[in-house]
Amino acid sequence: MGMTMTQKILAAHAGLDSVRAGDLIEAKLDLVLGNDVTTPVAVDVFDKAGFTRVFDKDKIAIVLDHYTPCKDIKSAQLCKTARDFAHRFSISHFFDVGTVGIEHALLPEKGIVGPGDCIIGADSHTCTYGALGAFSTGVGSTDMAAGMAAGENWFKVPSAIKVVLKGKLQPWVSGKDVILHLIGLIGVDGALYKSLEFTGEGVHELSMDDRFTIANMAIEAGGKNGIFPVDEKTLAYIDGRLERPYKVYEADADAEYEREVVINLDELKPTVSLPHLPSNTKTVDEVAGMKIDQVVIGSCTNGRISDMRIAAGILKGRKVADGVRCIVIPATQDVYMQCIQEGLTEIFINAGCAVSTPTCGPCLGGHMGCMCEGERAVATTNRNFVGRMGHVKSEVVLASPAVAAASAVKGCVASPADL
Repeated sequence: MGMTMTQKILAAHAGLDSVRAGDLIEAKLDLVLGNDVTTPVAVDVFDKAGFTRVFDKDKIAIVLDHYTPCKDIKSAQLCKTARDFAHRFSISHFFDVGTVGIEHALLPEKGIVGPGDCIIGADSHTCTYGALGAFSTGVGSTDMAAGMAAGENWFKVPSAIKVVLKGKLQPWVSGKDVILHLIGLIGVDGALYKSLEFTGEGVHELSMDDRFTIANMAIEAGGKNGIFPVDEKTLAYIDGRLERPYKVYEADADAEYEREVVINLDELKPTVSLPHLPSNTKTVDEVAGMKIDQVVIGSCTNGRISDMRIAAGILKGRKVADGVRCIVIPATQDVYMQCIQEGLTEIFINAGCAVSTPTCGPCLGGHMGCMCEGERAVATTNRNFVGRMGHVKSEVVLASPAVAAASAVKGCVASPADL
């Protein structure tokens, strides 16, 4: 029996000819990632275990993105712990205020991750890098500590779900709508500890930013990872970014999948996830008119330049509705600069938006957009659990940048076609 893309990558990094779903393996790591929330815990474990060196200072990334610029004394202490560790071991890929970006947008942009890599990160959305044909998955801070010391991690080889994409995206439909639709179909545990492997001619219709968004939210269906084949768009993206050798893996024709899900992109409509689960999906026309108090456009899911351009195109010449706060957060410093250079920042400000430096901030209810009791937000983030963006009696509606921008203008959940 053949292997899936994920199984081939894991086999190669474990030094094995083949693996099967359920096998327990030890695999060498190409990158270990942490942020300002998870790295301090890993540092504590690292030091208590008596580790005195890291396996490779060039294969560790520490990104201070969740609470920065620091919102309070506690977050400042977390950052100092991570900062001191990075300096102690001369970590090459260390990003602090002024150079930082939201980690899962930043690392691909900087060419730190690439096809065929085996990556762990102490953040659940580390699965983002599967868009580049890498195996990448979130782990706990203890695994991060062990990974930084040993350069290896153990895995149970996941079984796989084959997601076949057909057709072309229609106007105002994006990768965010694709992944929300999929999660709505299979549920938040529909891919529990499985690899979501995307294939079909529809893949070639997706931009890299669409793929990053889809892979990012594989975890919201319970997935161990999400992964896309490497094609000409992938190679164009890494050209000039990735300055080291990489290897492209392809699934075998006789690879074994637990299940096949077919999605016709032609039939998708703008989609949202209602509180309090990503799987609680509806098309926008089913819930249009739902009152909102806040809009957040950004995050590791939808804070790239294409997202900013889509939002700006809708907001240009329009105003954010009275009683609605609209917060725009470019995902990286480079995206922030592009927004300025292209005049997008001016459009956002003229429309009545608040524009922030790169941060995860409101996505996790950290800062820059926490909500109080009874408030509701439309957000381009990836989770809408109870209390995710503030008070336990606040609500988050997940949406694409197009729907979020249109909703900001209308003051309620809305499609751009409604403007």
